[in-house]
Formats: sequence, C-alpha cells, structure tokens
Amino acid sequence: MRLKDKVAVVTGAGSGIGRATVELFAAEGAMVIAGDCNARMLEDAVGAIRAAGGRIVGVTGDVAVRAEAEALIDRAVGEYGRLDVLVNNAGVMDYNHGVGSVPDEVWERLLAINLTGPMFTSRRAVQSMLTGGGAIVNVVSAAGESGAVAGAAYTAAKHGLLGLTRNTAWMYAKNDIRCNAILPGGVRTAIVSDMDMKQWDPEGSQRVAAFHATMPRLLEPVDIARLVLFLASDEARHVNGAAVAADGGWLAS
Repeated sequence: MRLKDKVAVVTGAGSGIGRATVELFAAEGAMVIAGDCNARMLEDAVGAIRAAGGRIVGVTGDVAVRAEAEALIDRAVGEYGRLDVLVNNAGVMDYNHGVGSVPDEVWERLLAINLTGPMFTSRRAVQSMLTGGGAIVNVVSAAGESGAVAGAAYTAAKHGLLGLTRNTAWMYAKNDIRCNAILPGGVRTAIVSDMDMKQWDPEGSQRVAAFHATMPRLLEPVDIARLVLFLASDEARHVNGAAVAADGGWLAS
C-alpha cells in the first residue's frame, strides 16, 4: 500500500476530484480526514469509504474561514498525533468576468476559497510537519498558467496558488516538506452545478469558450486522483515545487 498508515487531510472531499482522492487514499492504507462544506455529500462519501473498510473521518467546514480550515489540521493531529499529507482541493469557479466587469463579491469569494483557504490549511500543516516532514499537494488548474481558462478572479486565485506552491516548496525543502501542484484541464465534476447561470458574463464566456474548444479531452476525477496519490507518496520523495499538467495536452495548444 502506497500510503499505509499515513495521515492525510483532503479538502473538497465530498465530490469530484476530492472524493476520488479520499477513496484512493483510503484504499491505499491512509487514515483520512475529509473536509467539505457540503455536509450531505461529505456524509455520503465517508459512509461509502467506511463501508469499503477505509479509515476516514468527515469534518464539515468552509476553508475560507480560518478557524474551520485550521480545525481540519487540528483534527488530524488530535486524532492521530501527526499529519503526513495535505491535499488542497476545495475550489469554486467564477462567472468568466474579465477584470473590467468582475463584481467585488465574486473576486472576494474566489480569492477567499481558492487561495486564502489553502494558505490557512498549509500554514497550519507546515507547523505540524516541521519536525517529521510531509507532502502538500495543491490542486490548481490549467488556469494557474493560462489566462484563457476562466474569468479574472479564478485565474488570479489559481496563479496565486501556484506561487504559494513554489514558495512553500523552497522555504521548507530542508525540513523535508514537499509541496507540488497539479494543473488539471477539463475534468468531469460538479463544480458549476450549483452556480446561478444568470450571472455568467456573456462576453467573457465567449472568449473562454474559444479556448475550451481546443481542449483535447475531458478527464475523469480519478485521473487526477491517481496523480495526487503519486505526489503524496514516497515514490515522489524528490519531487518538490513541480507544477504537473494533467490536461491531455491542452496547455500545449
């Protein structure tokens, strides 16, 4: 087992990439703390994994709230005495607004969840990992390198998360803490399922659609989860500060 008896925290674990990740982690022997803001989806994921024999605890909370983000890390340390792996996966999409039309509330929400939340969890995790090392995997997006994937808010947040990844990797390399990023392309998830379609920006969406038309293929959540597993495992012990695209070649367009 590639994560036997490792303690792992995964955010956004109730669906999509996060759920595929906690399922894979549990199957590979990890003791998982799964976080999500959607209690119903989280309960469903936790129940299914426990029924399959996995070791998992669900914690409902919003990573954009400092106390709730830190509670995930504290629960892992309190439950198991340490933290070995953190996966920052929770994220939300914007409405494809360019900077000339992005509403304040959209900008602030996207930065809070997609960038400040991972900072909160990473800050707490690093404090716990300083003596024993560990691995942080940030699920970024192709928008971490491209300006054409989404709107200004999502793009800025994901560029920021990639910067946070690289800085964390450099700052704590001597403490045996690794931090890597995954840049998924299009993945079959429910990230836009609860969004208000009336808020989509028509002009921005038209520009984004031109780039999305070049997408080679749509990936499944497990495709990304397998890469998360590799970067979290000891097999990737010398991989640090990397930004790994998993997009079928989309960013090569």
